[in-house]
Amino acid sequence: MQNGMHTDRERCVRAVQSKDARFDGWFFTAVLTTRIYCRPSCPVVPPKPENMTFYPSAAACQQAGFRACKRCRPDTSPGSPEWNQRADLVARAMRLIADGVVDRDGVPGLAARLGYSTRQIERQLFAELGAGPLAVARAQRAQTARLLIETTALPMAEIAFAAGFSSIRTFNDTVREVFALSPSELRARVPRSRAPIATPGTLGLRLPFRAPLNPDNLFGHLAATAVPGVEEWRDGAYRRTLRLPYGHGIVSLAPRPDHIACRLTLSDLRDLPVAISRCRRMLDLDADPVAVDDQLRTDPVLAPLVDKAPGRRVPRTVDEAEFAVRAVLGQQVSTAAARTHAARLVTAHGEPVDDPEGGLTHLFPTPRGLAALDPDTLAMPRTRRTTFTTLVRQLADGTVNLGVGSDWSHTRARLLALPGFGPWTVDVIAMRALGDPDAFLPTDLGIRRAAQELGLPSTPAALTARAAAWRPWRAYAVQYLWATDSHPINFLPV
Repeated sequence: MQNGMHTDRERCVRAVQSKDARFDGWFFTAVLTTRIYCRPSCPVVPPKPENMTFYPSAAACQQAGFRACKRCRPDTSPGSPEWNQRADLVARAMRLIADGVVDRDGVPGLAARLGYSTRQIERQLFAELGAGPLAVARAQRAQTARLLIETTALPMAEIAFAAGFSSIRTFNDTVREVFALSPSELRARVPRSRAPIATPGTLGLRLPFRAPLNPDNLFGHLAATAVPGVEEWRDGAYRRTLRLPYGHGIVSLAPRPDHIACRLTLSDLRDLPVAISRCRRMLDLDADPVAVDDQLRTDPVLAPLVDKAPGRRVPRTVDEAEFAVRAVLGQQVSTAAARTHAARLVTAHGEPVDDPEGGLTHLFPTPRGLAALDPDTLAMPRTRRTTFTTLVRQLADGTVNLGVGSDWSHTRARLLALPGFGPWTVDVIAMRALGDPDAFLPTDLGIRRAAQELGLPSTPAALTARAAAWRPWRAYAVQYLWATDSHPINFLPV
């Protein structure tokens, strides 16, 4: 897969004619005769090639005057893998837009986060996506509106403002333009079997992904390292609290054969798109597993591991600062000890929340809240206390930025300059918080043990040299190597 696939007409036509779901989200097919746009896997009879034109985003299709197909619902296809595997300006901008920055702060706010002028950002996004940041954010609002219309019984006026529209008229006009149906007509099409959940503020959603997806290490890792009060595994689902821009939430995520079942309870429905974006990012749902696994299979040592359990994802996080704090707490201690340290912080400094189902009690404390604690209360060696207090202070004052729009190389350099931060801590944060798909952990004990058992070089330098062939997917190679061990992180809880 490469940047700008929509320009490869022959390849796009083949994907549409074969209804290849792997390409959903990579490009969109707009049909000139019907003025409708579809995902490549649309179940209807494919149009004639001469009637197809291709766009890189749903926003570009909408801006060109095409309406979303009512059969394949292209606006709900998995996101492009590009935005989570790249670190350039456009990818960083797309991650920030998905996190709601344009809706909250406008394009000037997006530009300020990225350190570029609004004109530069608009020019680069339009060149690659065929649409500027406002159009991309508008497409996201339309998708959020559809979700709320179809999964809740909320009045349309409440949905309009929850989805981020400035007025009911704009909401009505956008829904009609994008879906060729009024909001009430969209709701009328929902089958009775999919009636909205009765609990106020609770939504039931299906999060799509590209197959295959192996849930074992993904949910196993999240469950095995879960911090009591913030996270839990219950009834076949991973549950956790969420700190969001307008309030807080509780999410339940359960693996299914063709989707992730998501149940969200939000204190403010305006947080819906951000909550979905963060959950998708945590579960690495926009990855392209076929491209990853094909690359790793070229190594004869990794090939049997991939063939045995293809589709492993990198377990990430919904809160980058939280993960960095937990990474420091986990330095040179067991998983159980790291959970104990984190649970103490949560009890002492976390913000209490009400969980209707019980079990979850707090939001993980913010860096600002942790920066005020007395270091002597931390049950850890003095040097690690210094590491901890320096990190939370620099996260609180913005010296270190781990947000979705951060520059990976700049952030790595900032982290390496902190006391007590070596390559392992920096790379595990890069892999699971920043989302770098090529982060590698050659000094990790589990990786070195797996390398030795598989006949790979076991010294960090030699293993790093061998792993050059796995680029740019070394973070996924880490998951396959870890999975050779019997640690609970590698198994779906029962």
